Amino acid sequence: MSEDQPVFEEKQYLGYNGLSMMRRLLLGLFCFAVYWWKTQNGMNGDLFFWLGIAVIVLSIILLFVLHIKISVFRHFIVLDGLWTTRKVKIDLKNIVKVERTTYSKYHLNNPVFNLHMKGMVRFYTGGNDCIEITDRDGLPYRIGTQRPGELEYILKGLTDKKD
Repeated sequence: MSEDQPVFEEKQYLGYNGLSMMRRLLLGLFCFAVYWWKTQNGMNGDLFFWLGIAVIVLSIILLFVLHIKISVFRHFIVLDGLWTTRKVKIDLKNIVKVERTTYSKYHLNNPVFNLHMKGMVRFYTGGNDCIEITDRDGLPYRIGTQRPGELEYILKGLTDKKD
C-alpha cells in the first residue's frame, strides 16, 4: 500500500446527528399540527403546511452534507470538516494512548469539529462511541466514529510500530 492511500476512511454526515434530527422532527410536527388546527377552525394555515414541507426537505438535504471525513494514513490522521473548517492533521508518532470509550454520558449531542473544551479536542457527528487518543503533551482528542472497533484496531496497530 502506498503512502498516499488511506488505511482507514470514514465519512459522517450532518443529517444523521440525533439531536439535530430530533429538533427538525419536532419542528415539522409542530408546523403540521398548527396547520391541522387552523384548518379545523376555518382559518388559513397554508404557511405552516409549507414550513413543515421545508423542514422535511431540509432534513433530506442534510443527509448528504458531509460534516467530518476521517482519514488514517500510515503516519498521521487527517480530519477534514465542512467548507470553512481547516484540516486537522495528527501525527501518529506523538500518540501515546489509544482507547475506545463512549463519547458522552448524554445520548443527544451537538455535532462539533475541532472543539477545544475542558482540556480536550472533540470531533463528533453522531453515534455513542468514540476513540480517545492522547498525544505526548497529554492533550486528548476525542473522535466520534460509527466504526469504533475498526478505527481502534488500526490506530493501535499503527501506533505500536515506532519507525
